Amino acid sequence: MDWENLPSSGGGVEDRRGAGGLPGGGLAVGGIGGLILALIAMFFGIDPGVITGGGGSVTPQQTQTQPQTQANDKSFQFVDKILGSNDQVWSGIFQQAGREFQKPRLVLYSGGTQTGCGTANSAVGPFYCPLDSTIYLDTSFFSTMQSRLGGGGTFAYSYVIAHEYGHHIQNVLGIADQVERKQRAARTEAEANSYSVRLELQADCFAGVWGSQTQTQTNITQQDVQSAVNTAEAIGDDNLQRQSRGMVVPDSFTHGSSQQRVNWFMKGLKSGNPNSCDTFNVAYNQL
Repeated sequence: MDWENLPSSGGGVEDRRGAGGLPGGGLAVGGIGGLILALIAMFFGIDPGVITGGGGSVTPQQTQTQPQTQANDKSFQFVDKILGSNDQVWSGIFQQAGREFQKPRLVLYSGGTQTGCGTANSAVGPFYCPLDSTIYLDTSFFSTMQSRLGGGGTFAYSYVIAHEYGHHIQNVLGIADQVERKQRAARTEAEANSYSVRLELQADCFAGVWGSQTQTQTNITQQDVQSAVNTAEAIGDDNLQRQSRGMVVPDSFTHGSSQQRVNWFMKGLKSGNPNSCDTFNVAYNQL
């Protein structure tokens, strides 16, 4: 994947690395923002108490090194280019539809940081906070992907960022608010979870749309695609539950099975059309 050919975000990335972790606090659990954050913790096998401040014992690592200058910092450049490319793709899609589009910001941090959804630490993983329209990313997560989540690779890393960008698209379109209302009205936990699955699978599909529309700029290879597929498989609820619990409980899924995540990512990648990403008008057993 030739990510160097992608456009810069033009200042859309704020670099907070080197500032150290933030003590105390916790991410707000009210509303769709808190829901997404708590689900991310569960989806990576992390105790949600770490996020909410409810008895978690994980302490963020405090960094002692100063961040590199951005001109020589490959991690910063990579994230900046992937954000800029998503900005370009989705601005174009909204323009074609005759709609205005407000770009999200992206914050790089190490250890911990303050967000519009509360205080986050590096245990949370990448997430989108709808309350401040910002994606938060500790780049140490890329190492986690290499060791635990499918092996990593630049296109796999891009998929993770594009997935979070997909949540911004859902926020702008009002989809996230609709899901929150449906979850509040749900009669059972399984029904509420099913709306979360649809939301996450749509974000996977939106990530695929981004990938499709950047293929000519990035020369994405089959090996690149396979790296993203490996990550999608690794973070499927069934795979994570099997590893953490030794059993699979479909009613408790919040992000979708490995196969579902791969299928919807590939659907977006093959079509390049966000209209193919309607996960809300498909029978749940057909997702």
